[in-house]
Amino acid sequence: MVYRSLLRPLLFSLPPETAHHLALSSLPLIKPINALVTRSSRTSEALTLKRFGLTFPNPIGLAAGFDKNGVALPELAALGFGHIEAGTVTLHAQPGNPRPRLFRLPKDQALVNRAGFNNEGAEAFAARVSSKRPNCVLGVSIGKSKITPIENAIDDYIGSFEVIYDVADYVAVNVSSPNTPQLRELQQAEHLSSLLSALRDRNVLLQERKQRSAPVPLLVKLSPDLSASEVEIIVDVAQRLQIDGIIATNTTVSREGLQSTKEEVTRCGKGGLSGLPLRNRATQMIAKLHQLTRGQIPIIGVGGVFTAEDAWEKIAAGASLVQLYTGFIYEGPRVAVRINEGLLDIMKRHGVKRLEEAVGYKRSMN
Repeated sequence: MVYRSLLRPLLFSLPPETAHHLALSSLPLIKPINALVTRSSRTSEALTLKRFGLTFPNPIGLAAGFDKNGVALPELAALGFGHIEAGTVTLHAQPGNPRPRLFRLPKDQALVNRAGFNNEGAEAFAARVSSKRPNCVLGVSIGKSKITPIENAIDDYIGSFEVIYDVADYVAVNVSSPNTPQLRELQQAEHLSSLLSALRDRNVLLQERKQRSAPVPLLVKLSPDLSASEVEIIVDVAQRLQIDGIIATNTTVSREGLQSTKEEVTRCGKGGLSGLPLRNRATQMIAKLHQLTRGQIPIIGVGGVFTAEDAWEKIAAGASLVQLYTGFIYEGPRVAVRINEGLLDIMKRHGVKRLEEAVGYKRSMN
């Protein structure tokens, strides 16, 4: 495979953030080729499903963090993704944390990042995306600006929400990044309830004002480091407020079970760990969420997705949709195509004719 044998070694010889920017700027060059290759995989009727009022041509999405500013969304869509979650964007433009802030752990097929929501701000994002939309479902992740005190977080989120409202097919409320001080406090029941209630109310107001047929779907993104009791409380909040979906999970601060040496891990420093080490933990959380919600709240599964088998595990555990980021870095631009084609093969082996039937498949077999 050209990517693994030639392109990945070249990219991995560069500092991670430099390689990231190079990959983003190179995407327009490969779009015409991949558009022809991916057409059949993206539009297979068996992979199509509807969630929170939106139609997804396939379940595989690109997670937030890869294209923070919406600079290459059409090109990314051409790689076969059924949806892209852009951002995380904040109300105020911000540089993020000091570099270096992105690290590779190749032995673990993992990344560590402490980017800190570096982005050009919600207004710049909305202006760019309004004239350059992708040919797939577009989610927009919003987070708290670093300069905003935690007690003013609601106003900050609402400000971002209003700015990106017209360009988002759904909005992901990021309260789980470990790289913005105090952000994870917003997962506490009282804070989360107040935040999501305010966003829900503003959503209804904007729908009426802009004469939109329905409110923008609101999803909340959770940390994998929550305790079982914390997850139960959050599910209660989500159900009570009729939140449209849950994204499980963000990156973890845990470093348990890594194959990399202690020195290699220490060199990365603090930040969120993503990739293969997160795979099982994220899948277990998906299964728990599916059980607690009785399958009534759609789940987007994220964490350690590299192959069709990885995606199938999350779907069978209860995820309707699946996202990847680290898998894209390690597996290359054809990863979405390969996973979608692989899912069709797995579905055939299990006698599943439509992906819809596979959601929660493992739980239904128990």
